[in-house]
Amino acid sequence: MQYRGEVTITGSRAATAYGDHVAGELAADASIAEQIVVSGGAYGIDGAAHHGALAADGDTIAVMASGPDRLYPAGHRDMLERVSDLGLLMSEMPPGSTPTRHRFIARGRLLAALSSATVIVEAGARSGALNVAREAHALGRGVGAVPGPITSAASTGTHLLLREGTATLVTGSHDLAALRTGRQQAPARTQGLGTGQDLDALDQERPGRSL
Repeated sequence: MQYRGEVTITGSRAATAYGDHVAGELAADASIAEQIVVSGGAYGIDGAAHHGALAADGDTIAVMASGPDRLYPAGHRDMLERVSDLGLLMSEMPPGSTPTRHRFIARGRLLAALSSATVIVEAGARSGALNVAREAHALGRGVGAVPGPITSAASTGTHLLLREGTATLVTGSHDLAALRTGRQQAPARTQGLGTGQDLDALDQERPGRSL
């Protein structure tokens, strides 16, 4: 099969049922369109994206913040093993490395760089997913954000990306192709991209929650 590029689908670990559903649908549709789905293997939006791709018999890449031999989070071990068997686990960390704040931020850079388009499904106001979007924008990649209820804190970050012009509106799989073809030349960087705190990355593992 000849693949038609990659799409990164990521967002908050504290996802809502709405966010999980949208991420899974986007990933499944991207897989059917012969795109490789890239995400971070985490709880929430990342897990929903991987599951959506796997359910559609698509290929998916999980970018790890730990060494490739340390499947994190533990609650996603089974899913990550499936990704390893059917897709690819990727890490720039040596074997034995544990996830840290710095490594989560570094992982975000890879998530942005690996794909021609990045979609943020849900993100809080200080989510590390916003850094992924801004990094992708700085690289000249297409960036999209999914809108949510104005009362939902989980959509505050995506609305911010839309308002500041970093992202364009994504309401379904029909918008993914436009993201890939509408890439812009990377703007000059005037300041660092790390203004947001990657608070999601420091969430405690929630063993009761496994997508």
